[in-house]
Amino acid sequence: MIEALATDKVEDIEIRLLLEALYTRYHYDFRHYAMASIKRRLKQAREQLGFATFSAMQERLLHQPEMLEKLLRYLTVQVSEMFRDPSYFQAIRDKVVPHLRTYPSLKLWIAGCSAGEELYSMVILFREEGLEDRTLFYATDISKDALHAAEAGIFALDRIPLFTENHRKSGGKSSLSDYYKAAYGGASFDKSLRRNVVFSDHSLVTDAVFGEMHMISCRNVLIYFDRLLQDRALGLFEDSLARKGFLGLGAKESLRFSAHSGGFVDFVRDEKIYQRRAD
Repeated sequence: MIEALATDKVEDIEIRLLLEALYTRYHYDFRHYAMASIKRRLKQAREQLGFATFSAMQERLLHQPEMLEKLLRYLTVQVSEMFRDPSYFQAIRDKVVPHLRTYPSLKLWIAGCSAGEELYSMVILFREEGLEDRTLFYATDISKDALHAAEAGIFALDRIPLFTENHRKSGGKSSLSDYYKAAYGGASFDKSLRRNVVFSDHSLVTDAVFGEMHMISCRNVLIYFDRLLQDRALGLFEDSLARKGFLGLGAKESLRFSAHSGGFVDFVRDEKIYQRRAD
């Protein structure tokens, strides 16, 4: 028992040193991610990449830059689906879109876009609601692999039935099959869906505001941050939103305990959609 506790303590020290090395060497900052989640992912990386210790992983990371992208695949969570939580997208159609229609041009930021599932969901929704042509979509993620996947717009065919059902439940005004073709062993979404999209790497941990947005959707990202980092990201969103702009969070995320909660009002409480205060 004592030996196991000592091993855990040493591993915690190794992990903190590894994260510090990752930040100092490459400027990727995971030091304030939830420790339990980070430890679980790093253990998986250690086992699958064949390292005996986290210290050995750190040594390789410092001296072989090609190790960085391998490690980021484990540290960044790339799990999503199109029109995930359909009621969220239904609320955007019914409650948010009428406000967005009043603007001659729009900017929408998908923060933590993963492989592009939420991005394509939003573009399709905006196309169906007649807003796509006046909207510039920003799709950002910390992972270059994720951005490449998002830009390719190809998803496994066995995922399409779920995507199709989610789209229907979200109030879709067409068939999801109108937007993709079976190709390359998967479903390839139409290139026209990317014509107004800017793909860019961006870290909510270290990077700054890059434009004024009318809506930001960042779902199921903050749950992996500690309170300090959540406040940092929410402050970035507040600074990035136009007055009366909208912020959508994940089902298990909230502004309630944030230092920036005063900058927002509940807009659709059950769907975690907030509106920035006019003042």
